[in-house]
Amino acid sequence: MNTTTAILICIALLLVGSIAWWYSNRRRSKTLRSHFGPEYDRLVRTGDRRHAEAELEDRARRVRQLSIRSLKPGERDRYAELWRVCQARFVDDPGLAVSEADSLVEEVMRVRGYPVGDFEHRVADVSVDHPRLVENYRAAHEIALHHRDRRATTEDLRRAVIHYRSLFEDLLEESIHSEAQAS
Repeated sequence: MNTTTAILICIALLLVGSIAWWYSNRRRSKTLRSHFGPEYDRLVRTGDRRHAEAELEDRARRVRQLSIRSLKPGERDRYAELWRVCQARFVDDPGLAVSEADSLVEEVMRVRGYPVGDFEHRVADVSVDHPRLVENYRAAHEIALHHRDRRATTEDLRRAVIHYRSLFEDLLEESIHSEAQAS
């Protein structure tokens, strides 16, 4: 084999390797964007794409190592009733209803097996299994913080309860779907 042939083979191998690397990265990005949706877009907007994707992969890896479980039917019924009481309380005390909603979401997450340390860690974990609702959770929490500082209106508090409810229902419903599939 002459030198020219060897160089052409090396160039061809580099080209094929580069195309394979590019395709693999593109497919990885598409998969992460498809799974995480708005959370993917939010992270990419705040930094570089590779770093954002590595963060999302780390989150998924961390959550896969957790022992997330479905709620038992009795637990689910109990939490659904607590939520009904919380929503009814909104009429008389919207601020208390928001605080209770936040606590209920956190408690259901804890019972299901999510770590409930600081809020940002909770959001990161919940974004893996509930990526479409994580923005609602952030918005509700932000309103709850505004309420503590006395900067939230009743309309803000109403929106917070609606945001909390979407995640809360998903946390409860997920166990219903899991049990139906197991039957």
